[in-house]
Amino acid sequence: MGGEDNRFGVWRVTRFYVPLMLQAFSQSISYPLVASIVTHGPLGVNALTGFAQGQAVMFMIGLLGGGLVTTGMVHAHDWSGYRAFRRLNTWMMVSLLLLQCVPAIHPFDKLVFRGALSLSPELAEIARWTLLGGVVMNGGFFLRNLPLVVLFNNLESGKANNATLVRIALTLLCALVFPRLGLVGPWWGLAAMSAGVLVEWLVTWRYARPYVRALKTAKGDLPWKRHRPDDILAAKRRWLLVAGQFRFMLPLSLGAFVLAISPLAIAGFVGRAAFSPEVMLATHYVTIGVANPVGFAALRMQAVAIAFPPAYPGDRRTLWYALLAGAVYGGALLVFSMPAVADAYFGVYQNVKPEHLGYARSAIAAYCLWPVLQAVRARAEGLAAVRKRPSAVMAGQFAYLLSLVAALAAMLYLGVVGWKMAVFGTYAATLATIAVIYAALAGHRTTLKL
Repeated sequence: MGGEDNRFGVWRVTRFYVPLMLQAFSQSISYPLVASIVTHGPLGVNALTGFAQGQAVMFMIGLLGGGLVTTGMVHAHDWSGYRAFRRLNTWMMVSLLLLQCVPAIHPFDKLVFRGALSLSPELAEIARWTLLGGVVMNGGFFLRNLPLVVLFNNLESGKANNATLVRIALTLLCALVFPRLGLVGPWWGLAAMSAGVLVEWLVTWRYARPYVRALKTAKGDLPWKRHRPDDILAAKRRWLLVAGQFRFMLPLSLGAFVLAISPLAIAGFVGRAAFSPEVMLATHYVTIGVANPVGFAALRMQAVAIAFPPAYPGDRRTLWYALLAGAVYGGALLVFSMPAVADAYFGVYQNVKPEHLGYARSAIAAYCLWPVLQAVRARAEGLAAVRKRPSAVMAGQFAYLLSLVAALAAMLYLGVVGWKMAVFGTYAATLATIAVIYAALAGHRTTLKL
């Protein structure tokens, strides 16, 4: 990737970004789709709390490999880099899937779900089995990293999006059919999600195979087969490639791990709020199920910043593009706060009680500026990756968690209503992330000038 392909142009960037946005949106939209399967079980909307908490722990562990895709986009542009990345991805997958099983084993499950997350015994058991059963789904995400990186590096985001559309279509089909067949509750929701992820991986790999073959037949890469006198040197260089990619990935993944703790932190504080904590937690989960798809779509601006790096000092064209995209997403969230839409989605589809619909409408409206900040943050993270400054991203994500916890603690002390704690804590954390990353990049430029 390079040359004419990665010059900034509104149409060129849009053609690359829109499939990424649709992919992120459709990936995230599968969660509220599956929520309709979960919430129509015996425990109603409360089951979603246990299901979501189990998945939150799963994603927190999985995000120890959260820097893998960015690492592949920066380093896997030839056969040697791809092979090193494949090996790194495999090691991370095996290690983290084993780690995922640990919190589901007695007595760790009680410490995590009943202790740290303050779940009732019934909901803690749902969370535990959701975490354990999620090994299949999380494995699918890791397997998908390889073809996804290959497609992104060839600016084929549209093909990656096609695979995700297949996933969302299958998930939608399950969401429509399962309740009619009486297949409801957390286990069937997890089954629907897992099936969609595995099918998406297979379709993505089918699209990526020609590009992988092209990498393999390219000349000038390091040897990977032991058939030359300098086998020992070649093997050493292979391991150095893997180690170099791991060092690049580690700050990104540690930062992503810290970021993944944030939903648990929100749940921990909201669950201790003085006013109706169970109602506030349920409100948080059904509204974040709408806000998150939009937020994740805005975060895809990171890939745009990597694929279309600044052409000259002070080039801020991707920043203006990010601001505009974020504003469009914010408008979409406001639509969900309209009475007719909110009543249909939250009241009918997500089974929220009529007396609690006002909380959901207010919360989703309050999130309307968040996508703008998410897009700006993603652009900053992309710039840090291009400049090979993953530590700046990690610092920003640590700032996210610290600011979130500080804001939540202050609001809990002041007796703020639970849904407001979640919304305004998220704003404070995102703003802190942007400030820290830009400060780190500015300091790096000053150091280079000196």
